[in-house]
Amino acid sequence: MTVLRLTAESLLSPAERKFAQILAEQLRMRDGITVSASEKRSWERSLPVVAQDLVDAGLGQVEMLIEYKLPLTSKRADVVLAGVDRRTGGDAYVVVELKQWSRAEVWDEDPSRVLVHEMTGKPKLHPSLQAKGYTDYIYGFLVELAKQPDALHAVAYLHNASRGDVADLYDAVEDDRTRLFTQSTRGAFVDYLRDRFAPAPGHVAADRFLSSEVRPSKQLLAHAAKEIRDRDQFDLLDEQRLAYELVLHAVDKARKEDLKTVVVITGGPGSGKSVIALSLLGTLSGRGLSVLHATGSKSFTQTMRRHVAKGSPQTKAMFKYFNNFMEAERNGLDVLICDEAHRIREVSANRYTAARLRTGRPQVDELIDAARVPVFLLDGRQNVRPGEMGTLEEIRDHAEDKGLNVHHVSLDEQFRCGGSRKYEEWVLRLLGLHEQPAEPWTGDDDFEVSLTESPQEMEALLHAQHERGRTARMTAGFCWPWSNPRKDAGGWEQSLVPDVVVGDWARPWNVKGDRAVGDAPPSELWATNPGGFGQVGCVYTAQGFEYDWNGVILGPDLVFRDGRLVARREASRDPALRPKTVTDAEAAQLIRNTYKVLLTRGMVGTLIYSVDAETQAYLSRLVR
Repeated sequence: MTVLRLTAESLLSPAERKFAQILAEQLRMRDGITVSASEKRSWERSLPVVAQDLVDAGLGQVEMLIEYKLPLTSKRADVVLAGVDRRTGGDAYVVVELKQWSRAEVWDEDPSRVLVHEMTGKPKLHPSLQAKGYTDYIYGFLVELAKQPDALHAVAYLHNASRGDVADLYDAVEDDRTRLFTQSTRGAFVDYLRDRFAPAPGHVAADRFLSSEVRPSKQLLAHAAKEIRDRDQFDLLDEQRLAYELVLHAVDKARKEDLKTVVVITGGPGSGKSVIALSLLGTLSGRGLSVLHATGSKSFTQTMRRHVAKGSPQTKAMFKYFNNFMEAERNGLDVLICDEAHRIREVSANRYTAARLRTGRPQVDELIDAARVPVFLLDGRQNVRPGEMGTLEEIRDHAEDKGLNVHHVSLDEQFRCGGSRKYEEWVLRLLGLHEQPAEPWTGDDDFEVSLTESPQEMEALLHAQHERGRTARMTAGFCWPWSNPRKDAGGWEQSLVPDVVVGDWARPWNVKGDRAVGDAPPSELWATNPGGFGQVGCVYTAQGFEYDWNGVILGPDLVFRDGRLVARREASRDPALRPKTVTDAEAAQLIRNTYKVLLTRGMVGTLIYSVDAETQAYLSRLVR
């Protein structure tokens, strides 16, 4: 665990006067983090305040764990205080969230967020809830704290504010393990510290905290099991049940025979991969086994956290990203469920990654090493970004290089939750992803395919389904610019720019970020929130989701010329397809894979339109 450790006394000593520079250099050397001037100023102003309060309380030997990185996340807590509990003699810890705000008030639209008077932009998370969230998360993963259920408390410290200037923030402090203090209640904070800690060195408690085993706690697992497994919609049929039972058998064998096994479950859209994943997560967590769910998609993970976890902070902690396992203990989990595994990247590192972690280690090796039974669920034809390499062949090669057995279950010939196997094959042939050539669509009693004459007609037909209560979305190839939202005079995002223009028809892309703009939901909720109907989705937002009715606009990046569909990278606006990033051949493959994803989101029917006249004429010969 990378963290800077100082006692309150040492932080204030003459030798440590330039501690902000020392901290910045430590983080740069250890984690490759570039520290801004404003961050240095924040440390210079905030950390000495806490250190002085500890010294004034007679607690100069309490350890301050500065910029503590929460396990399996990129989030950092400002300070964790570590010492001896005054009452019990056991370990005592306090997460301190430091804010330099002088005035703030609760936002009327959401009491969990606050408006900070000297700061522009969107509302901020309530600092007490932020600190409490950190403690809840830490409790869920540090095994050492499971032995001490009252060891970790939380404090939000607004050391530049008077109580009257943040008075309504106190209403959100709901439990006796979370406190809020200000400059004018500094005396109360010093008393709180004296009541919490004994005047003794905190290095042993800090050692235990930083060296604790990291894995989902029994309390977290029990909560996740209740939230997930007790739901009624997970009915597994045919090969779904086989895949589910195979994983459970592999888990039992791993525990009884000390045998590690890799399981790969492959299937196209509608084959129920995510239903299997959630069923496993519920069952295994219910058995008290350490299990996590991970994906490489922000939209997919955020949707899981929102709809499956239903707002439960404990259950949300079960849903991770593939790049959260760079420092995971080898076989530290019983099971790691890698959903949407076709999104696995070559490496987890990016330009924000700590220098010491940029080792070139393949991401698939990190995921395999993290659990006794790693489970990969994927569709091998959904790689749409450069560097995505999640295929059965790649996973098998990496596992066998480690001497591991690989079990593979294919869902493609069996049960489907929706859609049409015949249509999926037709799409593959249309896009040149099948050994057989394209052919006319001859129909399927359970699935409808239509060619529309304009985006207006497509939107009208989808709107009619939307009004009937069916889920419907429109997507397009990434062939138009994607502007930032228009802002009002106060700097607030006010409306989306209608960038997708076809003749006299224009609509905006889905929201770029994680905050709603008007009635348009955040990007990760575009496919599931009813407000997403009014925008055009891109492949990065649509991938991983299905809806009843699917409308797809083929852009000028895929056109019919000389008897075949041709990919044209010069017509794409996707920044991932820059010439310096991928070759022409790789770009062509990614464009075809992109349309494979877009064209297979519908479970009841798909509407198609091409902006290119020759391509539209060709499609009209295939879809009558």
